[in-house]
Amino acid sequence: MHVTDKGQVTIPKHIRIAAGVAPGSEVSFSLEGSRIVITPVGTGVKEDRRAKLRAAAARVRGSLKPEFKQLGADEIMTFLRGEEVAPTPARRGRR
Repeated sequence: MHVTDKGQVTIPKHIRIAAGVAPGSEVSFSLEGSRIVITPVGTGVKEDRRAKLRAAAARVRGSLKPEFKQLGADEIMTFLRGEEVAPTPARRGRR
């Protein structure tokens, strides 16, 4: 394995998967004799962000008026842009 001028290396995929290291994860480095040990720390930042986004989306969806709760994301965006919202087959007859 090659170490770049900046001290960077690529952790092989099978090792990242086995250790639970994903993009956004934090790791710590320690020295044990002449060995460098990389240890995952806590959970991945990416998962924490996703959980926060899901919670925020649930709060927003919960605050919508009943007629908007049945709309999907594309239909809500169309409404927000001021475009005409055509009834979809799933929504016809619900009004």
